[in-house]
Amino acid sequence: VRPRWRVMGRCWRAAPPRCGLGGGGLSCGRREGGRGGRRRKMAAAALRAWLWNERFWLPHNVTWADLAGEPGPPGSGLQYPRAGHVLSAFPLALGIFAVRLLFERFIAKPCAINLGIQDSGPHRAQPNAILEKVFTSITKSPDGRRLEGLSKQLDWDVRKIQRWFRHRRNQDKPTTLTKFCESMWRFTFYLSIFFYGIRFLWTAPWFWDTRQCWYNYPFQPLTSRLYYYYILELAFYWSLMFSQFTDIKRKDFLIMFVHHLATIGLITFSYMNNMVRVGTLVLCLHDASDFLLEAAKLANYAKYQRLCDAFFMLFGVVFIVTRLGIYPFWILNTTLFESWELIGPYPSWWLFNGLLITLQVLHVIWSYLIIRTAYKALVRGKV
Repeated sequence: VRPRWRVMGRCWRAAPPRCGLGGGGLSCGRREGGRGGRRRKMAAAALRAWLWNERFWLPHNVTWADLAGEPGPPGSGLQYPRAGHVLSAFPLALGIFAVRLLFERFIAKPCAINLGIQDSGPHRAQPNAILEKVFTSITKSPDGRRLEGLSKQLDWDVRKIQRWFRHRRNQDKPTTLTKFCESMWRFTFYLSIFFYGIRFLWTAPWFWDTRQCWYNYPFQPLTSRLYYYYILELAFYWSLMFSQFTDIKRKDFLIMFVHHLATIGLITFSYMNNMVRVGTLVLCLHDASDFLLEAAKLANYAKYQRLCDAFFMLFGVVFIVTRLGIYPFWILNTTLFESWELIGPYPSWWLFNGLLITLQVLHVIWSYLIIRTAYKALVRGKV
């Protein structure tokens, strides 16, 4: 017997449950939807538990609850790094990119013009639909056979067609003014963040004794200065990651892409499991030579050749000393050996050191490129 209810003076009888288009099918669909929602919630909970597995992220006998800290903004009271803190890097990255646009427009560009760098592009190729189609669809550097065919088709001299393709290739290249503005922005940021890092680390005990990076780990409070230094670096590399696809395309594009990925991964990873002390050493070390390279580029664009050569040679020396000397024997020594002795290995420890070793491989590749460039410069007499 189906139950009945009296509502608003009328008698209602429950419909039998059916899975179809009418009647009780709607209630059946709701039950199925409810089961699906519960399954999705359970899957999300399982994924969250797997992603934030304490046995992966933290040393033995340490839980996320132990690192909860006190409520409040980062750096206030007894605070430890939290995963949610790194989300603030995204709006900050957009802000840095906006500052970059203003800097290049109102500071870098006037400086370039005062140095005699003209705001004029290369000679533009004469409009020609046939040659443009060949350039965009087939080849940007046609061989002799194709040049002969185009010469007959257009009734042009072969030299004229070669000149057209040369002008067309140069037309897509960025102007010297664009290169100058981009390098001046990077020079300004790298120089500023390097001196901020040195000033911050000069009073930090782990700068003078790297074993301090692991004493009482992971219960090392987060200070406001350390938080701002870390998040600012992370936001800058995110802005580089986004702008890399619109900036000037260079020969080491793929290497730089891997470098930015590894750097962002290292900064984010080391922040979330509170390896920020050794992380600040890595960041400051990498900033030590970058501004010298950008200074050499600025001098080259402004046609100060001797100054360019001096900056590049200084950059090469600092790069090789910091990346092939200090980095492996100071940074990797403390992350691989001192940390093993003081806190012992655990799963995320292996991943962290794997990322650091990936950076070291890139350092070796870049050092080879720098030495090769320096050798060619000595042969030619200039960089």
